[in-house]
Amino acid sequence: MKFGTKAVHAGVEPDPSTGAIMTPIYQTSTYVQEEPAKHKGYAYARGANPTRAALQKSIAALENGRFALCFSSGMGATDTVIKLLNAGDEVITGNDLYGGSYRMFKRVYERLGIRFHFIDLTQAENIKNHINNKTRLIWLETPTNPLMNIVDIAACTQIAKQHNLLVAVDNTFASPYLQNPLDLGADIVMHSVTKYLSGHSDVIMGALVTNDEKLHQELAFIQNSCGAVPGPQDCFLVLRGIKTLHLRMERHCLNGRKIAEYLQSHPKVGKVYWPGFPSHPNHEVARRQMRDFGGMLSFTLKDDDVEKAKTVMKQVKVFSLAESLGGVESLINHPASMTHASIPREERIKNGLTDTLIRLSIGIEDAEDLIDDLKQALDQV
Repeated sequence: MKFGTKAVHAGVEPDPSTGAIMTPIYQTSTYVQEEPAKHKGYAYARGANPTRAALQKSIAALENGRFALCFSSGMGATDTVIKLLNAGDEVITGNDLYGGSYRMFKRVYERLGIRFHFIDLTQAENIKNHINNKTRLIWLETPTNPLMNIVDIAACTQIAKQHNLLVAVDNTFASPYLQNPLDLGADIVMHSVTKYLSGHSDVIMGALVTNDEKLHQELAFIQNSCGAVPGPQDCFLVLRGIKTLHLRMERHCLNGRKIAEYLQSHPKVGKVYWPGFPSHPNHEVARRQMRDFGGMLSFTLKDDDVEKAKTVMKQVKVFSLAESLGGVESLINHPASMTHASIPREERIKNGLTDTLIRLSIGIEDAEDLIDDLKQALDQV
């Protein structure tokens, strides 16, 4: 089945009692049982809910996976993966990482005895220098947030399998429309469903997808035990959003390319971070493992001036200054003070995330309006 057909139909069946074409919102906390411990697969809504079950089937299908679990946020999903580990275990991850993931790893789990190695993953061979007998997990993000670095998933998973390590991939920036890490050897795919899967900036949710039944059962145990589950109303909204995922992503990619090319040619712009440029590091890897290059990009001004960068962000009219990404509307963001403020400045600078970097989430508006908006903002610096 092609992706667009899966987006519309996967996981969704007419309601058996009414024939409703959309999965109902099962707004209930508990379910009547025929007798103690005898029920129809649903006992208490933390453990399972029919609306959530339909969404999980849909997301699994989009990622070519057998099993999916949904959580109350992307961080709730990430947290569940780390809870597979024990004190003394070690994790290898990237040095260009979403600020919320970095904060969780450093400030929550390191004090509980799990060690994290933040390294340059653009060269998969770097992993070998940090593997030891305590390594249990490799956590990848590609494209990375916010420098758009590309990590070779297949190369990393090949190394991991030689050492019996789990590989989890944060696939939020790409979405399953552009990239399917399970097909490249990953064990777990994580999504901030809040972003492209939902697509309308009205839901907070996360998801995990796997093909391994035992691993799925372990993750499901943690999900039920710790309770970071989404409500049925949010699950309904995501089911609705997914039906247009392929259409939205086509426009995100088309607009992203036009904006990236415009910015690259602008005399006041210094560097544009977008994996679709042949000059972008690991561009050939991106071409191989992605179907297009997405609607996320970052850029700096030639005049490396923080105040001028802030002026650009204040003067836009169509773009909105806000955190998050992947919605139908275009957003502009200052990672150093917003999404990545939890990362110490010296660490950010060392890894290339400067105080003047501007991140864009390109929406589905008319590209010419977005270009005109950036032009008038840049004209004021």
